[in-house]
Amino acid sequence: MLAPSSVDAQRHAMADDQLMLAYAGGDAAAFDILYARHEGALFRFVRRLLGARLAAQADEVFQDTWLRIVTARDSFSPQGATWRTWAFTIAHNLAMDRLRTSGREVALDAAGHGDDEGDVPHLPSLERGVQAADGAADAAHPSAEELAFWRAAGRRLLACLDELPVEQRAAFLLHHEDGLTVDAMAAQLALGFETVKSRLRYGLQKLRSCMARYLVALEGQNA
Repeated sequence: MLAPSSVDAQRHAMADDQLMLAYAGGDAAAFDILYARHEGALFRFVRRLLGARLAAQADEVFQDTWLRIVTARDSFSPQGATWRTWAFTIAHNLAMDRLRTSGREVALDAAGHGDDEGDVPHLPSLERGVQAADGAADAAHPSAEELAFWRAAGRRLLACLDELPVEQRAAFLLHHEDGLTVDAMAAQLALGFETVKSRLRYGLQKLRSCMARYLVALEGQNA
């Protein structure tokens, strides 16, 4: 029989899907590891999707997400989406329901539909800004000036996200927080590929415009 410490080590080495299956099979400690791994990312996703106006409801939606994960544990299948994608989709759906109930959901403007020209733009500098919003910095020993820049950029990015139509914000967050591809988002949300691609592309274009001052500064630093 394995010692308790060996069992714990084995659990921590398990992938998310394996942990969920173990939890569904009665291993409560497996759930504790899943929660510890993903609570921060899931809460950030919910909070940012709800936006500033509904920020006070983020904790409730976050808790509802985990309750839904618990009650649906027997329905999880690793042959479908990964556990993380499955969990983020649950969080997305609950947050969108809350936005609809509040009357804050905004329909995507006509310009954001049906345009399939070009690829979805990649904005690594915006991703760096999200890290800054969480208090992180890429440099090992950033100067006070660099820290001030990234903190300001992070605050600006959160404000820009809050200005996006909710469908575009959700697409950006699913792409950034969970790393979902357009194909995966379309499958998980039961939407057309072009619809999802348009939401992500137009959202990123609006973020680029909203973050223009910081992006220009970044280009100057990298020149």
